[in-house]
Amino acid sequence: AEAAAEIDALRKKLTRLGSVNMEALDELVRVEAEHGALKAQHEDLAAARKSLQDVIDAINGDSQKLFTETLAAVRGYFQELFRKVFGGGQADIILEDPSDVLESGIEITARPPGKELRSLSLLSGGEKTMTAIALLLAIFRNKPSPFCILDEVDAALDEANTQRLASVLREFLDRSQFIVITHKKRTMAAADRLWGVTMQESGISRILPMRFEDWPDDEHQAAAA
Repeated sequence: AEAAAEIDALRKKLTRLGSVNMEALDELVRVEAEHGALKAQHEDLAAARKSLQDVIDAINGDSQKLFTETLAAVRGYFQELFRKVFGGGQADIILEDPSDVLESGIEITARPPGKELRSLSLLSGGEKTMTAIALLLAIFRNKPSPFCILDEVDAALDEANTQRLASVLREFLDRSQFIVITHKKRTMAAADRLWGVTMQESGISRILPMRFEDWPDDEHQAAAA
């Protein structure tokens, strides 16, 4: 009686299972093969991700080192050039977040002679110009190029600052040549060559070149006279 009851229970379970899928084994083989292929692709992607992350970490490390070294060099040049163009004072470049160099902001402070230390937004137009010029020249000194073009950078400067700027530019002539677009007489006087633009006829511009070395100085002119 017990065996019959167990047989009856098993038959009922078989009935509830429904019909048998004869292709189940083939489906299992197909799914296992697909799973193996996807697993191999996942492992390849994980390995590629790790390789890329290693490359990114190496680039970030090199970038941080290069940036830190460049910032230190530019900071020293900036402090030196600021004192030259202003005839004194102090300036500095400060990282806002030294713990994260690559994402940190940079703050520039300046104290012209006779004034308190302040941010750039509180400086006058001429002081901002001189500070920006000092910073640009500091970057340029760290990695100079054969040519540099300055367009009306002295427009907001007075005569004294214009003369100091011209003297600073001449210190770079051993490594670079400067093309300066200007209306300032003191800047022109510091140049070795001049190219003037004139319009003697309406609508027609002419370039008038001049090399100062082609003109004798006052002493030679007096001796020749």
